[in-house]
Amino acid sequence: MSRPVVSFVVPLFDEAPSLPVLHAEIVRAAAAQGVDFEVLYIDDGSGDGSDRVLAGLAAADRRVRVASFRRNFGKSAALAVAFSRVRGDYVMTLDADLQDDPAELGNLLRVMQEGGYDLVSGWKVRRQDPWSKTWPSWLFNTVTGRVTGTRLHDMNCGIKLYRREVVEHLEVYGELHRYLPALANWKGFKVGECPVAHRARTHGRSKFGAARFVNGFLDLLAVSFMQTSALKPLHVFGRIALVCGLAGGLILAYFFGLWLLGNPLRVRPLFLAGAVLVMVGVQFAMMGLLGEMIASQRSKTDWPVRATHNWDADAAAVPEPQGGR
Repeated sequence: MSRPVVSFVVPLFDEAPSLPVLHAEIVRAAAAQGVDFEVLYIDDGSGDGSDRVLAGLAAADRRVRVASFRRNFGKSAALAVAFSRVRGDYVMTLDADLQDDPAELGNLLRVMQEGGYDLVSGWKVRRQDPWSKTWPSWLFNTVTGRVTGTRLHDMNCGIKLYRREVVEHLEVYGELHRYLPALANWKGFKVGECPVAHRARTHGRSKFGAARFVNGFLDLLAVSFMQTSALKPLHVFGRIALVCGLAGGLILAYFFGLWLLGNPLRVRPLFLAGAVLVMVGVQFAMMGLLGEMIASQRSKTDWPVRATHNWDADAAAVPEPQGGR
């Protein structure tokens, strides 16, 4: 197999009915652009037989590479595993529910080349979703744009096109897949967006749930922290420690001066506040030091994989499937 130009990355969970249709659309989209390609499907612990469908696709087409998790680890884990194995010059991510159209590849490539972008995020101008998803999405994009400084209409759109260099430098964990454009922008890559078609769901049900609001807020705090601290936890926690320590120290110094002048020490609210501020400052300093230790020794997490198909064929020369590209 020659090195592909485009690597399609499709994380999925319980999308068995959609997979044959999606793969046929991917093949047509790549053929329309005249590019060699590969497709990386990451089954995030599906229980509806998606793994069997993917095994059939991999057996019929050697350009298909499949990894199936032993249980559900989340979209970030699926993307992280795929990003570590892609071989194409460009990486296009798609959701597996058929709401994203692979034919947008041409538009994304055009915008990327014309604008000199490293990452182009899709923008679902006419979104085919209920208000219970569109309004939270609008709020998410508005708040995220203000906090991170990356102003996009649709930060969490599933369809994106990356240059390979971008995915090689993105560390995706937890649920940070929502903020990949912001993380890329923070690392110095040029980020743009492109209007894309969005289709109504035809199979299965949405995985959107109320818990994503809480998780999204916490992840936003994490992204904001990483951007402002420049990966130096002590710079953030140390500043808080200094403010608390200085305030508490001044208060205690005041009471110490009164004691030197002969005034008896009595337990007062201000005295207690000073003592608490000093202790809080010490705690924040310790948190910063521990954060430095963790940051200096962190390593990528391995996610257990149950089954693979054509996954480790990076260097192997394999024939193209019959029928051409």
